[in-house]
Amino acid sequence: MEEFRIRSGSLPRFVAPFAALLVLFFVVILLLGAIFTGSTLLGIAIGALATGGLLAVLVAKHRRMSSGTVVRFTAEGVELTDSLGFRVHLRWPDITRIDVVDTQLANPRRVGRPGGVRVRAQALRSVGLIGWGERAVPPRIPGWMRDRLSRVPVDPATGRPEVTIPLGEFDALWQRGRMGDWVRHYRPDLMGR
Repeated sequence: MEEFRIRSGSLPRFVAPFAALLVLFFVVILLLGAIFTGSTLLGIAIGALATGGLLAVLVAKHRRMSSGTVVRFTAEGVELTDSLGFRVHLRWPDITRIDVVDTQLANPRRVGRPGGVRVRAQALRSVGLIGWGERAVPPRIPGWMRDRLSRVPVDPATGRPEVTIPLGEFDALWQRGRMGDWVRHYRPDLMGR
C-alpha cells in the first residue's frame, strides 16, 4: 500500500474557482460600507476586511481538506477518503478510463442580480481515474450535492455508480510519478504509450 496527500502549494488552485465570488463579495460590501458610512475609503476598508475574513475561511477549509484527504493505492485498487467523510473506492478491473475529472467544491448555482452580474464557483478540473465503484457519503451533505450524485450514471450490470478519483489534485504530473507507476503496473492498458 502507498498513500498520497494533497501537496502544500495547492491553495491558489483551491481558491481560484471562488475568485469571481470573492470579487463580487468585495464590491457589494464596499458599496454597502461606503453607503452606510458615507466614506469611500471606509467602504474600501470594510470591503477588504470582510473579503479577507471570507478568504481566511477558505484557507481554513483548504487546510482541513488537504490534511485529511488521502488517496491509497493497493493491489486491490485505489481509494480516496477525505476529512468530511467521503470515500470512493475503485477496483483495478472496474476502472474504465483516465479522463478529466470535475470536482465541484461549492454549489454550482449562479449568484447575483437577475439581469446583472452573476457569478458561480467553478469546478476544479484535473485528470484522474473514472470507473464503476463504491461511494460512501457523510449523512449530512448539501441538497445540491445529493441531487448531483443521484444523477450519476450507474453500471447496468452491477448497479454500482460511476465514481471518479481526481489524481491531478494530488499531483498534476501524477502519470509520470509513483501514482502513474501503480496504474502502469495494474492497468497498463489505460496509460498511452
